[in-house]
Order: sequence, then structure tokens, then C-alpha cells
Amino acid sequence: MPDFLFIVVGLAIAFDFINGFHDSANSIATVVSTRVLTPFQAVIWAAFFNFVAFKLMPAHKVAATVGGIGKTEIVTLTVLAGGICGAIVWNLFTWWRGIPTSSSHALLGGFAGAAIAKAGFGAINTHNISTTLLFIPLAPVIGMAIAFTISVMVINLCKNFSYTRVDKSFRGLQLVSSALYSVGHGSNDAQKSMGLIWVALIITGHVDKGGELPSWVALSCFSAMGLGTLLGGWRIVKTMGQKITKLKPFEGFCAETAGAITLFGTASLGIPVSTTHTITGSIMGAGLTKGLNAVKWGVAGNIMIAWIVTIPASALMGGIFYYTLKVFVGA
Repeated sequence: MPDFLFIVVGLAIAFDFINGFHDSANSIATVVSTRVLTPFQAVIWAAFFNFVAFKLMPAHKVAATVGGIGKTEIVTLTVLAGGICGAIVWNLFTWWRGIPTSSSHALLGGFAGAAIAKAGFGAINTHNISTTLLFIPLAPVIGMAIAFTISVMVINLCKNFSYTRVDKSFRGLQLVSSALYSVGHGSNDAQKSMGLIWVALIITGHVDKGGELPSWVALSCFSAMGLGTLLGGWRIVKTMGQKITKLKPFEGFCAETAGAITLFGTASLGIPVSTTHTITGSIMGAGLTKGLNAVKWGVAGNIMIAWIVTIPASALMGGIFYYTLKVFVGA
């Protein structure tokens, strides 16, 4: 069983790596589409601040929420491995298709699906999963509202300045906003795998229930997230940065700032939200200041359909992987 524990931990860290390159578009799409940074510069910038979040956001409230989705008296290493494998497969499929789905919801769906496959719906802590489900629609709406508000404020503050001056100023400011968003992205997404490793250590007796998460877990997950981001999910960058709406530097700043505010707020409350949903809503909010026609609603609609499908699809895969692994390693 200790060998299988190593495998589960390795899968969780591998998921964080895949999460990084799948979701790197979240952090870099706006700053690349506005040409403030080149793609190569952007992934280095984002990866660095993904990792810096390890020190800047030391609380592990999101990890605790994710770890608490399945009841620890029911969850086994096979459940965890099945859930993570289901999430990895869904992430790789959507990355290949260039669809900006939520890695967070893929992981939660896979974990829930594997737990349900083992013991039915009674294996799930409904309070933790219901909060997450509630924020599927709320996170992008909050991001959109904040981005729209900030954009309107910026437009009014800068209306008497020349376009050249405004553009130059916000090119510098967008470096700050993209860094803040990358910190929020790292602190939110890296913690989800940390939560599952936490559960794995508890059920194998390596950590007491309610005990502290070992520091090596956080370091490993944040490092994997940063390295994954460094590779860049180029297939999704174009969808996020160009196909939803065309962005100028000040709009990129507003979208990233709104996304960062949303992620910092939810992380402080221990609510695991989708960084993909958050930044997509924020980009739409920034674009709405130019009118409804500035947002390509057909593209946004296709993205939303993928959001709806992610949890049930990854849950199905998590259940399938659980049953498959059960044959070889037991329940």
C-alpha cells in the first residue's frame, strides 16, 4: 500500500503540472493578446508568480474544502487515483481540442465520480460540493461585474488623456495585474491537488485528521503548477485572448484585476472556484463596455456548454477508472 500511496501522490502532482499548461491561458491570454508581452515572456512571468503564490498565500483553506468533498471514512486510495485519472483524461482531451474548460471542476468531478462509484451519493459531503456548484455560475458573473465596473471607472478617469498616453500607462500596469492574477491562479488551483494528497495521507495514517499539511506537499504542487504554466497551453490562448472579444491594454488590465480580486476573495473563504470561468467572465465584462456586440456570444456560449459538461464527464471518467483500478488494487 505505501507504493500505491506514492502513485496517488505522483498522480496528484502530475495533475497540477497538466493543470498548469492547460490553464496557462488564464494567466497569459490577455497580456499576450494586447502584445504587452511575447508568449515566451508571458509564460515565464505567469509561471514565476504561480510559484510565488506558495509564499504569498500560505493558508490552505481551499485544500481543506476539496479534501472534504468525499467522506474520509469512505474514501480510499483507489477512489483518489480513479478521480485524478478521470480528471487528467478530461483535461488532456479539452486541451487537445483547445476548449478552455475548468481543471478545478474536472478534478472535483473526477473525485466525486469515483467516490460515488464506490459507495453511492452518501460518500459525498453535500455542504462542500454544493458551495462549489453554486460558484460555477457565480464566479464568472462576479468577475464580469467587477471587470465592467473597473473598466467604466478607468474610461471615465482617462477620457481627457490621449490614447497614446493611456496605452503606454496601462501596458506597464498590465504587468502588475497579470502578476496578481497569476498569484490568484496559483494559490487557487495548486491547492486542489494538495487537498487530495492531504486526504491520501490522512487515510493511510501519515497525517492525523485535522493535522497540519506537510510543507513538501504545498511546495511540490506549486512547483508542478509553475512548471506546467511554463510550457503554455497554446491551443487555448487564442480562444481566451482573441475569440471572446478584442482587448486593449487597459481592458486587459481591468479583466486581470477583476479576476485577481475574485480569486483572492474566494481563496480567503476557502471556496474552490474555476480560474477559467473567472477570467472568461472578466474578459467579457471588460468587453461589454464597448457594447453587447463587442462580445462574441457564440464563442462564449460554446465555452459555457463545455463548463456544464465538465463535471458530469469527468465524474463518469472517474467512476470508470475507479472500477478499472479496483480490479487490480482493490477497493
